[in-house]
Amino acid sequence: MKLIESAYEVDGVRLTGFLADGSRGAKVPGILLAHEAPGISNHVKSKATVLAERGYLCFVLDMYGRADLPLEEAREQSRILMSDAALLRRRARAALEVLAAHSHCDSSRLGAIGFCLGGIVALELARDRAPLRCAVGFHPGLMKPSGSTTAAIDAKILMIIGDDDPVIPAADRASFTQEMKEAGADWQLHVFGGVGHSFTNPDIDALGFPGFSYNERADKRAWDIMLALFDEVFES
Repeated sequence: MKLIESAYEVDGVRLTGFLADGSRGAKVPGILLAHEAPGISNHVKSKATVLAERGYLCFVLDMYGRADLPLEEAREQSRILMSDAALLRRRARAALEVLAAHSHCDSSRLGAIGFCLGGIVALELARDRAPLRCAVGFHPGLMKPSGSTTAAIDAKILMIIGDDDPVIPAADRASFTQEMKEAGADWQLHVFGGVGHSFTNPDIDALGFPGFSYNERADKRAWDIMLALFDEVFES
């Protein structure tokens, strides 16, 4: 399936996302997909394609405004977003608006998913009470961006992590749990034993980062858990 580029702008910065349309002309649920810290990759594009093949309209957002950044520059962009929750939310909201405005999107049935940094983005949209039915994070860091606030959370929350993930200390896991309770959220936190960071990304091992590794079984299990939640929240 061919992905279609779609440009939009936030605070004078041109951002370019990618749309995978599996609607076949009908009104279908829209899924916003947020990329990892290194930026838009073949990994997230392939996940968008898989979702479109299941009949969803999926939009891969752009949080940086620059493609193919060297890893250190991408990390710096990630640090900028983590230091400014308002900026992160504006960029994510703008992408959600692009998705919701598409003629094949049922804007009453929206979800957000993300990988690594993207999981934080999906969760921030839920904290910001964006009109989502669910927010899903795969191996997200659970640290809140600076300036992030939480009141009530309406979207159903699903975060899936590895127990051996070096990016998620026990304190962040405990803080997330407490936050979800205080927000009155409908939430799930799945922890896979013996699994590290970026377990959904087949390309991660080539980077040689300690604690980062692909795990095919965890990848499949996590995806199936997400699809079950989609069945639940988009059934009507």
